Amino acid sequence: MKHNEGSIIYINGPVVKGTNMGHFKMREMVLVGEDKLIAEVIGLNGDVGTIQVYEETEGVSLGETIYGLETPLSLNLGPGLIGNIFDGIGRPLNKIAEMSGDFMPLGIGLLSLDFEKKWHVVMKVSVGDIVISGQIFAEVIETGLVTHKVMIPPGVEGVVTFAESTGDYTLKDILLKIQDKNEIITDVKMYQEWPVRKARPIGERMRISKPLITGQRVIDTFFPIAKGGTAAIPGGFGTGKTMTQHQLAKWSDADIIIYIGCGERGNEMTDVLEEFPKLIDPKSGKAIMERTVLIANTSNMPVAAREASIYTGITMAEYYRDMGYHVAIMADSTSRWAEALREISGRLEEMPAEEGYPAYLSYRLAEFYERAGYVTTLNGSEGSITIIGAVSPAGGDFSEPVTENTKRYVNAFLALDRKLAYARHYPAINWLTSYSGYIKMLSEWYSDNVADDAIEHRNKIMGLLQEESKLLDIVQLVGEDVLPDSQRLILEIARIVKTGILQQNAFHKDDSFVPLEKQYKMLKVVWHLYVRANECAEKDIPMSRLRDVELFEKIVKMKYNIPNDNLEGLKDLIAETDAYYDALLAQYN
Repeated sequence: MKHNEGSIIYINGPVVKGTNMGHFKMREMVLVGEDKLIAEVIGLNGDVGTIQVYEETEGVSLGETIYGLETPLSLNLGPGLIGNIFDGIGRPLNKIAEMSGDFMPLGIGLLSLDFEKKWHVVMKVSVGDIVISGQIFAEVIETGLVTHKVMIPPGVEGVVTFAESTGDYTLKDILLKIQDKNEIITDVKMYQEWPVRKARPIGERMRISKPLITGQRVIDTFFPIAKGGTAAIPGGFGTGKTMTQHQLAKWSDADIIIYIGCGERGNEMTDVLEEFPKLIDPKSGKAIMERTVLIANTSNMPVAAREASIYTGITMAEYYRDMGYHVAIMADSTSRWAEALREISGRLEEMPAEEGYPAYLSYRLAEFYERAGYVTTLNGSEGSITIIGAVSPAGGDFSEPVTENTKRYVNAFLALDRKLAYARHYPAINWLTSYSGYIKMLSEWYSDNVADDAIEHRNKIMGLLQEESKLLDIVQLVGEDVLPDSQRLILEIARIVKTGILQQNAFHKDDSFVPLEKQYKMLKVVWHLYVRANECAEKDIPMSRLRDVELFEKIVKMKYNIPNDNLEGLKDLIAETDAYYDALLAQYN
């Protein structure tokens, strides 16, 4: 196992310095000490190297040997990822629990997939076929929801000189032998090994044009996220970041969900590990874990593993994207990942930047988010990775470095508000401080698939909410009674929008997920109410008559009372609105 050797001369938590390291390489995986702790070379200066250790270094002493493995930190990618729970460097926690109980022993090694399990492989190529990089040459039923498409590794192409027949095989078995133009033969197995810090190759990056449909009105209608796009969900403690990501994981139309816990508190990660296996995929009725990968890191785990966790997750996502799947990544939270960067940077004695974070924080965030995208894969299929990163600014201060730098690289910013959360308004997304840069990109899709005026209605309602914000400043100074009825009407309609549309009940059968058609028609009902009521306000009809309590209450409760599979009731509400205001106009004329 050992190729190069060095010896430890300095230990500082997860950072170790060693001498006699002139033959090591940057980012090379190494084993530290007699316990063979997994680590990575992160700095070389002549014969002295700096090593980032992914396990606890307690008990390691000076003079112990460092063994080089001559390979970067890599993952084994193959059947068995879906439904599994991994730590930050891709080790399966369930398997380790079977081996050693509740506590992970030191030096257990870089375990990964189950190499003894047999999978039923349906072969798609035969001897004499010419194959290219990324081509799907076999299929495996990985779970009830995911068919694993076994691909030719990147950089391999040529003529098939040997091919197994359809049957049951382990990951260690050779399925193909491929001879390239230089007559070099490559053995191809069911799995691939890939370095986590290197993006997998693609065919072509495509223009973003489709939304990630989540069924959450405040997102789909007001601040849409695109497939292949990036989004941030910043919010202070208790504002509902994890809950929002749970909803997106459960209801979004992504094929694969990868949930990365990159350093949250242990009890929060425990909740995720307990709750996710209980969730049912609403589209298939099967367990949501049959299309989910969980990567679990908590704030008391080694900071080096926390730093590596997002690269582990994005590498798995790229692998399934290359099969032609649409993948959504939930990173919870990137603030804890950034804190790991800060701690490692401090132990390396690097010059700190703002609030102690390293100067390269912005670069690392960009490096992560730019691996999202909607692409044509090497085999010609379409796939995407959508990254949704939660951010946990201390005290809910969005001006801190992680939130500010994240805003530079995401196109959707779903700002969670503490006041809304404490008022039990969920999702607690503030409609005034949030934004989406995808509205213009997706307008053609909404026009073709929802309605020609879908974005127009969204903009009108947003205009009312912004006008209400200005009016509330006046109301706080002089009271609502001094406003003209046309402006008091805006306040009333805005209340309907906030309560009846922006607020959503995750536990109601018809409100937990709302199809786009219903979202649009609900907006249309509210806007029609405003138009008709404003028409009467212009005739100087008093506010007491403009606001019909029964009608307004029906419109607020349409989200509950009108089922998603029968929207005729929304037409009835428009007819009822017309009848009321027509009668009102006739009375005053």
